[in-house]
Amino acid sequence: MKRTLAAIATLAFAGSAFAFHCPKDMKAIDEALAKNPKLSEAQMSEVKKARADGEALHKAGKHQESVDTLAKAMKILAIK
Repeated sequence: MKRTLAAIATLAFAGSAFAFHCPKDMKAIDEALAKNPKLSEAQMSEVKKARADGEALHKAGKHQESVDTLAKAMKILAIK
């Protein structure tokens, strides 16, 4: 019984971990954009779109898709 409860608790917290990763990534992107990075217009457009799409996916509860989308923007901005 205790093992079952522990397993359920672990799974519940694992889902929360993904949910909290998205806002951290969005904040990192926003901070990088505030520094006026030297990007082409196409790159800037792609970063802004990925940032907006990532936030929408996060709000929709699609956290893994959000993290993947935000990672594209972070790669262009060279955020590690």
